[in-house]
Amino acid sequence: MNLIFHPYELQLKHTFTISRESHNTQPSLVVELQADGISGYGEATSNPYYNITIENMRLQLEKIKPKLLEMPVSAPEQFWQTFEPHLKDNYFALCALDMAYNDWYARKKQQKLFELWKLNTANNPLTNYTIGIDSIEKMIAKLREKPWPIYKIKLGTKNDLDIIHALRKETDAVFRVDANCGWTAAQTIENAKELKKLGVEFIEQPLRADDWEGAKEVYQHSVLPIIADESCIVEADIDKCLGFFHGVNVKLTKCGGLTPGKRMLEKARKLGMKTMVGCMTESSVGISAIAQLLPLLDYVDMDGALLLKEDIAKGVDIIHGQVFYSNIAGTGVTLF
Repeated sequence: MNLIFHPYELQLKHTFTISRESHNTQPSLVVELQADGISGYGEATSNPYYNITIENMRLQLEKIKPKLLEMPVSAPEQFWQTFEPHLKDNYFALCALDMAYNDWYARKKQQKLFELWKLNTANNPLTNYTIGIDSIEKMIAKLREKPWPIYKIKLGTKNDLDIIHALRKETDAVFRVDANCGWTAAQTIENAKELKKLGVEFIEQPLRADDWEGAKEVYQHSVLPIIADESCIVEADIDKCLGFFHGVNVKLTKCGGLTPGKRMLEKARKLGMKTMVGCMTESSVGISAIAQLLPLLDYVDMDGALLLKEDIAKGVDIIHGQVFYSNIAGTGVTLF
């Protein structure tokens, strides 16, 4: 099995700001696995918060090339188990590899990946569209530019409630808010009361990832559901989040790909938790992979490709929040 790298510098439509950082571009690595005349594609973006760069992903993946060449065709679960020990220090790289293999494997079986998993897409959730932190005027302009049924609003500023009040005057769409670890427990409990009145559906990761005492307090007293993000990275975190969060946002890059991500979602559902998958500003390569998991989700944030000036691939189409699958097998991706 041949491994090919496609690095990109994705250009964003707008400066994207959350509580801890801003950026205008998003470096991304697309991995292509090639065998038997079939190519499968996976993607992972760089992330300074987790010390992930395109270069360190590439270096880690270069090391497993010899093993890939001799690897027999196996089920994706076995493939992931084989390479996880070699990439345990860089789950973003493992994600790109696992995503590419799942795509390749389903294409070889001549099925869409969700069909291979025997999932029913009839009741897929709509994806939100994210409004990054900016001046209130610019956030209003971004919202007006993209009429949408559900918005995720990034917060963690000194005027968070003012932002939601201003945006609510513009639309009756569903709001979700994501504070990206920017609040205290007391702020969260208090803010939730007003946010609920303003039509907010849930709050995502309001506290620092390691503030479990605060998370417990918020879980017990918040009038809105709380969804874990930075507190839920890998499979073991699902059990840790039970009783501290009402649901989990699984990021494929953080947990190591589609294979463990699917296991995490299935486990969370069994425990009675709400399930969500979020993106990391990937192109349609990563977004089309997320789309395969939609039947397992209550909520989804897969607007990454919509935030780009230009996409690098063709995959799923997203129209007013609804996802439409490609006719191509696997995850349905074609690189431009």
